[in-house]
Amino acid sequence: MKYQHRFDSCIEHTLAHIEEAVLHNLPEEKQRWYSVKLFERDSKITEQLAKTEGIQISAETLSHIEDDIQKCEKEMDDDSESIIISERYKYIESIIKSCVTKKNKSSALTTSDKIDRIVTNRFLALPIFAVIMWAVYYIAMVTVGAAATDWANDGLFGDGFHLFGIWIPGIPSIIESGLDKINCADWLKGLILDGIVAGVGAVLGFVPQMLVLFLLLAFLEACGYMARIAFIMDRVFRRFGLSGKSFIPMLVGTGCGIPGIMASRTIESERDRRMTIMTTTFIPCGAKTPFIAMIAGAIFGGSAWIATSAYFIGIASILISGIMLKKTKMFSGDVSPFVMELPAYHLPTIGNLLRSMWERGWSFIKKAGTIILLSTIVIWFLSYFGWIDGTFGMIDENQMDCSVLAYIGRAICWIFQPLGFGNWQATVATITGLVAKENIVGTMGILYGGSQAYANMAQIFTSVTGMSFLIFNLLCAPCFAAMGAIKREMNSKKWFWFAIGYECGFAYIISFIVNQMGKLFTGQANGISDIFEIIIGFVITAALIYMIFRKNTTGQGTLRSRP
Repeated sequence: MKYQHRFDSCIEHTLAHIEEAVLHNLPEEKQRWYSVKLFERDSKITEQLAKTEGIQISAETLSHIEDDIQKCEKEMDDDSESIIISERYKYIESIIKSCVTKKNKSSALTTSDKIDRIVTNRFLALPIFAVIMWAVYYIAMVTVGAAATDWANDGLFGDGFHLFGIWIPGIPSIIESGLDKINCADWLKGLILDGIVAGVGAVLGFVPQMLVLFLLLAFLEACGYMARIAFIMDRVFRRFGLSGKSFIPMLVGTGCGIPGIMASRTIESERDRRMTIMTTTFIPCGAKTPFIAMIAGAIFGGSAWIATSAYFIGIASILISGIMLKKTKMFSGDVSPFVMELPAYHLPTIGNLLRSMWERGWSFIKKAGTIILLSTIVIWFLSYFGWIDGTFGMIDENQMDCSVLAYIGRAICWIFQPLGFGNWQATVATITGLVAKENIVGTMGILYGGSQAYANMAQIFTSVTGMSFLIFNLLCAPCFAAMGAIKREMNSKKWFWFAIGYECGFAYIISFIVNQMGKLFTGQANGISDIFEIIIGFVITAALIYMIFRKNTTGQGTLRSRP
């Protein structure tokens, strides 16, 4: 008999059990191949055994084999498919080691290996990842990025700033003085200053913060650390019904959700691909960064934890969705294997980092000059025109409650009342965010008084309602462009609307729970209606917990004969 590779003793013990239970009448070579495929839970192997070998495996035998496989998985702390892949790579490495003679025979670990022993450690990997992401958002949102954004908002798009002892007026002041000199009409002056400059300026004011964030993320990607995160998250994702391949589109989606959605094409399983498309936009993209920064700055004192939590709320939402959806018939099935080569750590060139940062930043700036510009013009018109004493005409900022936009917002704001932000301003901002997520910042800048937006928002939102507002807009349906990408990749109207409905429904439920539990624990519940909503919140929370922990009846991860 030819030389046969031997796996770890635990695997060999399980394979021997499988051969003894099912394959003992087959030739030894076939026994080996079939036992490994059964160990990997290959869904087609039982059908092949019945057709080609005439072996029918009973349900009792399948259950016995499954118990043996689960014991091996528990001992080796991994799933069966990954165990076999790892063993094969070890075998390949041993062959290469015996065939290749290295000039330097030192057995010392490489620098990358030494780093990986720490950052990919079974217990330390996730805490290290959390600390690194906190540091990234702390630098971008609180220290360097915040200082640059404050200068842009207060100086460049505000009153002005000092440069080498010389006072330089801000863009609004320069434009206003120019308009006064040419005796510009009041309505046009209002459009330019209160609409375009206030709206677009509120968005562009966050560009420095975004550039710092993009630079730091580009460094993590270029140095090789993000590849390790995909490796780390594969182990986590597989336990929740998702493949590690799903994390690659999510990494891409931190820049923009559209290429993230398109990156799901690399996933072979149609079920896993659709689930990835549905959940990828839960990860905050670059367009959501200004909104996160605005909420963190206006309501939470610029806390880095709020910005970091937005990232991990996205990951947690993906995992929870994976658990629940994998227990349905639509998405049940074995997880696709994930194998990737980890590059050696290296210092990226400054040129590559700056190029990556600028490409992402310029894409954002171009959107601000087109979609955001048109949106702010429409929002300004709807905000500064309305009915006073039965007469339609232009109104001032103190009369916005009579504007067209206020009438539209009040007609639908009841939908968001249980979420804690049932005022018409927040409702309108949420709706305009479906056009482009940056619109939320531009809309809030116009409706809450430009330079006074932070102070006005702090008076209206509490920490609970602010977090609810943040979570809903992070998790609900993405911008129109990303929706178009979802429609193309799903290639089905039914699946497209299911994806959008799931995202909006999931966002609404999580935001509702946060608001109701927050009211309870902060003592903000007043009246019978609040108590009734809190009770509903408990019921929904219990239902969500049940869906997460209920037994999987679809048969995922077990050997099954096909009918």
